[in-house]
Amino acid sequence: MNAFVKTLLCTSSLLAALVVLQPAILASVDDAQSFALQAAEPYVKEGFQVREDYWGGDLGSGEKKAVRQQLFKGNEYWFWLGTEVDRAKVSVHIYDSDGKLAEETDGWEKGHFAAAHVIPKTTGSYFIIVSVEESPEERTHWALVYGFR
Repeated sequence: MNAFVKTLLCTSSLLAALVVLQPAILASVDDAQSFALQAAEPYVKEGFQVREDYWGGDLGSGEKKAVRQQLFKGNEYWFWLGTEVDRAKVSVHIYDSDGKLAEETDGWEKGHFAAAHVIPKTTGSYFIIVSVEESPEERTHWALVYGFR
């Protein structure tokens, strides 16, 4: 076999492996988003509109990620966090632009779901801090969705 054919076969094998693995890699973040949307369902019935955009990624146990979002005075917001890892514990909290915990009017953590509710007193940039408190996995995929009314 000449070098060109060997290279072509190696490249084809590598591409085939990536095509097979890619859905599994993406499915984890997609699954996490599904869980975050599941957490939002009861609030949609209360009139909250869930935005299509979301944030996601993976974190190790004890790690945090900050997401920046513009919030407007007078609106009411819920942020819902989910992961596909059943035994993971996650949290979400909202901070103002000065790094102070915003007055969350409500929130909860239930295993691999968490949520935070805020009615901003001022319009501005806020930081939503997501955290994987603990997880049986080395890296835990997460997704954060939000709604407003």
